[in-house]
Amino acid sequence: MKKLYQKSELGFALLWIGIYCVLMSVGDSLSQSAGTEKAVTLPVSLLLSAALLLFIKKNGLNLKYGLCRAQAPASKLLFYMPLLMLLTVNLWHGVALNFSAAETVLYILTMLFVGFLEEIIFRGLLFNAMKKDNLKSAVIVSALTFGMGHIINLFNGSGAELLPNLLQIIYACATGFMLVMLYLKTKSLIVPVAFHGVFNALSAFADESGITDKDRIISCIFITAVSLAYGLYLMKMKEGEANEDKARK
Repeated sequence: MKKLYQKSELGFALLWIGIYCVLMSVGDSLSQSAGTEKAVTLPVSLLLSAALLLFIKKNGLNLKYGLCRAQAPASKLLFYMPLLMLLTVNLWHGVALNFSAAETVLYILTMLFVGFLEEIIFRGLLFNAMKKDNLKSAVIVSALTFGMGHIINLFNGSGAELLPNLLQIIYACATGFMLVMLYLKTKSLIVPVAFHGVFNALSAFADESGITDKDRIISCIFITAVSLAYGLYLMKMKEGEANEDKARK
């Protein structure tokens, strides 16, 4: 694995995207067959997370891949208020226990690992592999591949319906843009990992019994608008800092 990384960071990132998508899909399918939500997916996500974390730490890549404190004060980041706003979306229509107690624990833990894996893979590995050649392209590709990757939910046995999945792709692209700009600004993935994991985990308590297509569209518009606005705000801040640095030189 180290040899592939040294030969091509982009190839390494693409390999991890493939491994993640295949193994997590297999895990979800086997969990469904076993009749227990995330029973297989959790150990798969745990093993993938451990393997990736071990590789990063063993090769001294913590700072490169954002496993460090944010290098910007929360006050300049609006105290992460847009992220807190987005965390409410899954609970807009009420709270429900969608799984048994054991399945709820399995689901929450899996989503926390998913937050770690997807941020490290898409914002860490893929983005860093591309940014040295073209920063703008790296931002766009990181955001779009993250969003488009959710189309796999239509085929992995998760039971996703067409409209909700298409809406998820749309807002995931916007969220991907926001998170990559947050990473670019802070040089840390700690907050993106935490936000991503908690956002996904809260879906375990979303009451979807009375949600209409109109409700889903409104939620999508809200997530997309807030994500794009916060991402553009962070981008302007970053551009302003770059201009100040040029002026001082």
